[in-house]
Amino acid sequence: MGGMALGKDYATQECSIARALEIVGERWTLLVVRDALYGVRRYNDFLVHLGIPRAVLAARLQALTAEGILEKRRYQQSPPRDEYVVTDRGAALWPTLRALGRWGREHLGEEQLRVFRHVSCGTELGSYGECPHCATVVPVADVLMEPGPGLDPEPADPVSRALLTPRRLLQPLETPSA
Repeated sequence: MGGMALGKDYATQECSIARALEIVGERWTLLVVRDALYGVRRYNDFLVHLGIPRAVLAARLQALTAEGILEKRRYQQSPPRDEYVVTDRGAALWPTLRALGRWGREHLGEEQLRVFRHVSCGTELGSYGECPHCATVVPVADVLMEPGPGLDPEPADPVSRALLTPRRLLQPLETPSA
């Protein structure tokens, strides 16, 4: 009896993890969402920060928009330019990204690149995005991101430089215009 080859999708899997992977399981997708949560909104900023091929980025942004994870908004008419804003559905991925980041640091022995704190009290968030001091789960908009000890203090690209400043998640990132 030969085994069946694993198909390109998980349609036969009766599992919510499998269904979620249909949307966010491609290798660049969660990195695009991560950057969007950090406040990256413009195509060129995603491009320079991720070092992602243009065609792949265009496809990921289109898919994330189609799934309602990002919303495409026109910010300039002439020439027409759009930005990509995290929706509530996209913001709901924050705990997943937070957990993946923690897992990577703890199990792959990486130095902490970013510190996430509760805006209102300054306490570093716990493993699940909770504030140990306030005993509450912190909404993504109330999370302050600061550079951690493992982050390059002099990065080459303007997006990484802009992300060195402590900032709330979801706040639009301003980079020098090209």
